[in-house]
Amino acid sequence: MKFTFQNTTQLIFGAGTLSQLGEVACKHGKKALLVTGGGSIRRNGTFDRAIASLNAAGVSVAECSGVEPNPRLSTVVRGAEIARREGCDVVVALGGGSTMDAAKVMAAAFYYEGDPWDMMFHVEENRKAPDRALPVITVPTLAATGSEMNGGAVITDEKTTVKSFVISRCMYPQTAIVDPELTVSVPKEQTAFGICDLITHVTESYFNGVDGTPLQDRFAEGVILTAMDWGPKAVVDGNDLEARAQVQWASVVALNGWVQVGTNSPFPVHMIEHSLSAHHDIPHGAGLSIVNTAWMRFAARTRPARFAQFAERVFGLSLKHPEDADAAAEGIDRFEAFLRSIGCPARLSELGIGDGLLQQYAQDALLLAHDDKGRLPGRPAMSEAEIVEVLRSVL
Repeated sequence: MKFTFQNTTQLIFGAGTLSQLGEVACKHGKKALLVTGGGSIRRNGTFDRAIASLNAAGVSVAECSGVEPNPRLSTVVRGAEIARREGCDVVVALGGGSTMDAAKVMAAAFYYEGDPWDMMFHVEENRKAPDRALPVITVPTLAATGSEMNGGAVITDEKTTVKSFVISRCMYPQTAIVDPELTVSVPKEQTAFGICDLITHVTESYFNGVDGTPLQDRFAEGVILTAMDWGPKAVVDGNDLEARAQVQWASVVALNGWVQVGTNSPFPVHMIEHSLSAHHDIPHGAGLSIVNTAWMRFAARTRPARFAQFAERVFGLSLKHPEDADAAAEGIDRFEAFLRSIGCPARLSELGIGDGLLQQYAQDALLLAHDDKGRLPGRPAMSEAEIVEVLRSVL
């Protein structure tokens, strides 16, 4: 292993911590661009509480509302324009992963010269990563993406139907205020999708990372086991604050960089899912539920020992030998059964997706990431035909 790790985000975690928003924000600016998604935060009082905390600390607000579940480039442009017009000097993201992703790119777009789409990884010669951004404060209202404590974001260009991503140190939030109380009103379905999302963040590095990372393996397994233990409790009883808190913490740890450090892992499942949600605007976690288990069955053919280890450590299965393919397959089946038990889909048809665009999905995934042989990076690397094969297996 050889790596450099740094996460510059301050984390304030615990029930009731939303009240600290104003105290935190006033250290970075006097006028906040408050980025929000749908209307749930208004209905449950979260929006008013956030405004009250900001105003009490002397921070005025300009709002950019209506961020979509799969945030669009046009929304990012709109938010950056509001921030410039209103003279904002700090950005506050109040919402789920899409809201936080959009807010981070808005903060970078505030200073960016040119088309913000040129920030994104979409294999274009004119790509220029952002190097400056307004300070960002994240306040997640959903446990899923871990976007509150990293420098990444995913955005969709609705004109080309391409969903891409950007990672930059300047986009790391200054502070993440993670208040599990804000998640108690999240519906069962969205709670389940969030659990799948956070688990997929660690299975990506667990199965695709370099060899020789035993400590990271244990971190990943711990996140998965915690999510599988507490996640169903949060789905069954949304008011179970302890369950909400444990799932929220698992979500943060899953993608703040700590589990992945030293693994040098690509994220092939995410690349494939991004192409699906770009075309069909499906919930990200729902798409991951389908793609991840299908990809696992494909990858287990070439790395049975890795998937057998997963089956043994996560599901307690006994192995006949280290490369027990039968145990590996049963572990994947049990993982899919878990996802189904909390309400996640297992087939594309459950989301209204047929076979008409399979090749296009594969091509879009390869547009975002490919090796020198034109394959999607991962273990194993995947050709266009193999991506189509994986998707066809879950129609």
